[in-house]
Formats: sequence, C-alpha cells, structure tokens
Amino acid sequence: GPCYIGENCVIGPNCYIRPYSSIQNNVRIGNAVEVKNSIIMSGTNICHLSYVGDSIIGEECNLGAGTLVANLRVDDDEVRIEIKNKLTKSGRKKFGCLMGDHVKTGINVSIMPGRSIYPDAYVEAGSVVRNTIYSE
Repeated sequence: GPCYIGENCVIGPNCYIRPYSSIQNNVRIGNAVEVKNSIIMSGTNICHLSYVGDSIIGEECNLGAGTLVANLRVDDDEVRIEIKNKLTKSGRKKFGCLMGDHVKTGINVSIMPGRSIYPDAYVEAGSVVRNTIYSE
C-alpha cells in the first residue's frame, strides 16, 4: 500500500509498515516493529517489538523496546483526547497518541488511545500512560 520512507532510514527485519504511514528522514525502526497509519518525524528511533498505530510521533524521539501505542478502546467507543484539561471525543474509532519532539520511553511502555506526551518528556520503563504526560 501507499507509504513514504525518507532518506537514510533503517528498517529492521520482520517489520510491517502499513499503508498511509509516513516515515521521515533518518528514522531507525528495529526488529519486528509495526507502524500503521502514522507519521514518524525525522531522527526518531523505534526499538524492537514495538507497535505504533494511528499516531503522530515527533522528531528525535526514542521509543524503548516493547513500547506499544494502543489505538482502539476496549469498549469500541470513539477515542477521547485531552484538550485544555478536558476529555473531548475525537470523532475517530482508532486514534493512538500525539508525541512531541525529543520524548523518550523506557522499555515495555503502554500508551492508551488518545493520549498526548509533551516535548522532552520521559516515560519510565513499564509505565502505562493513561493521562497526558507533561515535560518537567
């Protein structure tokens, strides 16, 4: 399907880059990563065994091994996003996360649908992101 992969990218073995994904320049994607309908900005690293669906990932982020971005609510309701400290319906059944530039996640991080992570934030290993994460 249609997708874009920029210059100087490294796509590891057993990856699945699904349609309508845009991977900008100098991105590194590790072994067995799936990217679906997402925008991955320049200089970002997505380590092995990760999933990013229906998301926008900023520049020079580092997603630790096993980082999973959920994009579908268990109850099949539309995903809600936080705008000005209020949860608002997105109008979409599938929506992953909005991740600012220079974000780092530790290994085995799970990000719930519709969450935002502000630029320069760090998410500790093993965390479940249920709310907006602000930078320090």
